[in-house]
Amino acid sequence: MKDSFSDFNAHGTGGQHPTADNAAESLAPDLLAAIRRYEQALMGNNTAVLSDLFANDPDGIPSVRSDDKGVLAGHTAISTFRSRRRNAPTRTLRRRIARQMDESTACVVSQFDKATGGSVIQTQVWQRIGESGTWKIVMAHLTYPTPAIDRSIWRVVGSPLVEATKPGPLSGMTVAVKDLYAVQGQRIGAGNPAFLRTSPVCAESAPAVRLLLNAGAQITGIAQTDEFAYSLAGTNVHYGTPPNPKAPGHVSGGSSSGPASAVACGQVDIGLGTDTAGSIRIPASYQGLWGVRTTHGRISCEAVHPLSQSFDTVGWMTRDAQTLEFAGKALMPDKDTVKSVAKLLVSPKLDECVTADVREAFSRFRAVSRSAVRSGRIGMLGDCDEVQFDSQMLDNLLSIFQAVRGYEAWRNNGDWVGGHYADLAPEIAARFECDSHIPQSRYEQGLEHLRQARSMVRNLLGSNVLLIPSASSTAPAVAHTGDTEGIENARAHTLRLTSIAGVAGLPAVNIPLETADGLPCGACLLGPAGSDKLLIRIAKELYRNSM
Repeated sequence: MKDSFSDFNAHGTGGQHPTADNAAESLAPDLLAAIRRYEQALMGNNTAVLSDLFANDPDGIPSVRSDDKGVLAGHTAISTFRSRRRNAPTRTLRRRIARQMDESTACVVSQFDKATGGSVIQTQVWQRIGESGTWKIVMAHLTYPTPAIDRSIWRVVGSPLVEATKPGPLSGMTVAVKDLYAVQGQRIGAGNPAFLRTSPVCAESAPAVRLLLNAGAQITGIAQTDEFAYSLAGTNVHYGTPPNPKAPGHVSGGSSSGPASAVACGQVDIGLGTDTAGSIRIPASYQGLWGVRTTHGRISCEAVHPLSQSFDTVGWMTRDAQTLEFAGKALMPDKDTVKSVAKLLVSPKLDECVTADVREAFSRFRAVSRSAVRSGRIGMLGDCDEVQFDSQMLDNLLSIFQAVRGYEAWRNNGDWVGGHYADLAPEIAARFECDSHIPQSRYEQGLEHLRQARSMVRNLLGSNVLLIPSASSTAPAVAHTGDTEGIENARAHTLRLTSIAGVAGLPAVNIPLETADGLPCGACLLGPAGSDKLLIRIAKELYRNSM
C-alpha cells in the first residue's frame, strides 16, 4: 500500500468536521473513525474512551504519552494521568494532517487552538492492534505554548534577575532562590500572596545569596515555596504544584519546591533552599536530584524568613554531584572541622519506615555501598558497622522536634498568621492553629530534651557516616493530595527519618536513586557536624561505585 496523506483544515468550521473532508478519501475509514472518536472524547473529557483508544502495551512494549512535563510509559500510567483531569480542555481543532504509511501504521499531527491563546500540537502514532485489527494509539506527544513564566515554579524571574557580583568559580551558573531569602530590591513572599503584599522591599541580600553572587553565579529568579516552608509536599493552593519532570503527575516535594523543579526542569543549575524537617532532602529525593542540608548554624540564616531557628539550615540542590560540590565550596569557604571519618554505618531497622519499592532500591544501594567500603574502593571509609534506631527512639526524636518547631513557628509567624487564617491553605492554617496552643513550659522542656537528644544522636554516630533512606516513599501522585489521611501518614513516616539529622543538627546529602519502576527516590548520607564538604565527596564516591 502506498503512503496515504490527508490535510484537514478546519478554518471557519468552529472546529467541527465538515460533512465530507479529503481525509475520507485517503485514509482507511476505520482509522478516520477512530481519530474522530478520539477527538470527540478529548473535547468531552470522556476518559473511558480515551483510555480505550490507547493501546494496552502491545507485545510487552509500553504505550507512551509525553509532553513538556515528562514521559508517561505504559497504559496504566497514561490512564491514571487522564483520570485526574477534572475538566475537558477548552480548545478547538484547527488542522489535522495524517499520513497512513501502510495498512497497519499511521501518524497524525493535529493543531488545537486554546481558548486562552496559543496552540497545542498533538502528534500520534496509530497502529492496528490484535486479531481484530482495531486502530489504537501507541505513541503521543503534546507540545504546549511556552508560558512566559511558570507561576508554579517562579514568583519572579529575570534574565537574570540579579547579575553576578564578580567573576568566580561559579561563573556561568544560574540559581533559583527560594522565596524565603532576602534578595536586594525584592520582597519575601514565603509562598503566600497576602504575606507578599505586606512585606517590605529588602535593602540587601541574605549572606547565602551574596556568597553565590560573589562566586560568579547569577540569580535567575525567586522560586516558589510551600507556604511558610510548612509542608513537605510541594503543593501550594495559591500558585499551584510545580512540575516533577522525573515523575509526571506526582508532587514535587517541599518545601523547597520551586528551586527543586527549576533545577530538575533544566532552568537553573543550583536551587538554593532551606531544610528544617527535610525541605531539601525530600524534593531532591522525589525529583532525582542531589541535595545537601548543611550543619545547623554553619551557613548564616540571617535575612532568611524563619520557620524554626532551632532547626532551620541552608541547603541546595543540583542535577549532579560535581555542581553540588562546587556550590558547597562557594557557600562554605571555611574548612570542615572534621577532616576524616571512620566507618559507614547502616540501620536496617529503619527499613520499616519505607514502602516496599523504596526499600528494594535503597537496600540494593546499601549492599553495593557496603561491598565497596569493605573491598577498599572507598578510600575515605575504613569499615562498615550497624547502629540501631528503634521505633521508640524515632518517636521520641519526632516528638521533641515537633514541640520545639511548633512553638518557634508560631513565635516567628503568629502575629501575622493570627489575623490571616483565611489567607492560608487549610492544612497550613491547621498546623499554625495547633502550634498556637503550645505552652512556653512545654517549649522549654522541649529545648532541654533537644539538647539531650542532639548529644545522644551525635554520640551514636561518632566519627562515622550513616546511610538511611531519604523519604518513606516516592513522590505521591498529585491526585492523592486530597487524601489527607494518606498524605499525613506518609509525612509522619518521612519525618521519622528526616528528624534524625534535624534534631542532631547534622549535615545530610541526598543521593538520587530509582525504584524498579523508574520513579525517583533517595539515599541519605548523614555525617558528623562540620563534615559537610567531606560528606559530599563521600556521597559522590558511593554513588560512583554503585554505577
